[in-house]
Amino acid sequence: MSIDKKITEDLVAAKIGFVTTVPCKQLAGVIDEVDKHPDIFHIPSNKEDEGMGLCAGAWMGGTRPMIIMQNTAIGVTINTLATLIQYYRMPLPMLISYRGELREPVACQVEMAVHTKALLDEMKIPTYHFHKQADADELPMILDYTFMCNKPVAILTDANFWGGYGDQ
Repeated sequence: MSIDKKITEDLVAAKIGFVTTVPCKQLAGVIDEVDKHPDIFHIPSNKEDEGMGLCAGAWMGGTRPMIIMQNTAIGVTINTLATLIQYYRMPLPMLISYRGELREPVACQVEMAVHTKALLDEMKIPTYHFHKQADADELPMILDYTFMCNKPVAILTDANFWGGYGDQ
């Protein structure tokens, strides 16, 4: 089973019924799997903070949500995370491609990578970092955790997890 399909099946097993995504080359395979799964209502978002608002609405409507996004927009989401998600104690698993680390071919991606973990730490958001595909075996426990404690969690997936950037 591909890692994209495994992640999607883990979401379904955790009863996540709403997923919003922001385009990302690394996450394209899992986004495609989510989009075609009959048990997940998938709505693409224009921006990550908009997607978090959609997830809040899904949660208030009785559906477990998730957002799939890049780390390069973590800065844009700080206000939404603090004043909506955390203030109202909403669980929000965030599957995040961690651009800007080893094997990154785009120099401007590096700057946000330098700040991503520090920003998440400052906000007291539990953060898990998947370096290899076997790390995804922890995903079901992470999803259980976020819904048990009503907190957002960040799952960072770097280029090594997704198999690199192609022919670099």
